[in-house]
Amino acid sequence: MSIHSTAVIEDGAQIATSAQIGPYCVIGKDVVIGERVTLHSHVNISGHTQIGEGCEIFPFASLGTAPQDLKFSGEVTRLEIGKNNKIREHVTMNPGTQGGGSLTKVGDNCLFMMSAHVAHDCMVGDHVILANNATLAGHVHVGDGAIIGGLAAIHQFVRIGRFAIIGGMSGVEKDVIPYGSVIGERAHLAGLNLVGLKRRQIERDNIHALRNAYKALFEATGGTLAERAAKVKSSYDSAEVTELLAFLSDDSSRSFCTPKSGA
Repeated sequence: MSIHSTAVIEDGAQIATSAQIGPYCVIGKDVVIGERVTLHSHVNISGHTQIGEGCEIFPFASLGTAPQDLKFSGEVTRLEIGKNNKIREHVTMNPGTQGGGSLTKVGDNCLFMMSAHVAHDCMVGDHVILANNATLAGHVHVGDGAIIGGLAAIHQFVRIGRFAIIGGMSGVEKDVIPYGSVIGERAHLAGLNLVGLKRRQIERDNIHALRNAYKALFEATGGTLAERAAKVKSSYDSAEVTELLAFLSDDSSRSFCTPKSGA
């Protein structure tokens, strides 16, 4: 174990022997730090926070401090961060609240760029990227492989589907479909994340099926979205289309991002 002499570590903290704790880090008594974790310097980790193996945390990140929710009254809640995440300078992550399930959870192999924020009760999947100053409000769910552009802000309780991409400086108030691409001051659906689909090496036929399903759902006229989804279900057979339809049918407190009227 390598712990700098200026680090402050409260009794009770559990730190793996292969972890490296840099200068002026502060670690609370209920923190658990896994193998091969690196804290460069001036990192603050408090609360009931667990850091998975292989994470790298850069100066002035603050993880596990009390959630920014006026209903929070000091109850025991948790922040769980998975494996091999890069957490850059000034990133903040808060634990859950009792009313939201008491847990904020981050998956594996994510990148949180400078000053990104993960609020209370968020659920973030694997291989997610939050660019500089991207912000998740409380209770947001982000699917695997999603990319959230710089200065984008995601409203409370919004769901971001797998491999969706959010343009920089977008304000996202509605759910974003899997593989969707949204952009705008008040974000609208601008198509599919075709670059992401190709990077995932999705077969051409499946991409064509997803594009046709998108057109039938969001570009066709007549009927409700639910009625159009029923037609798509009977017309296209691919895992990606099935995932999209399942996302549309799940319970949510938000409506969906759709294309601009006339787009």
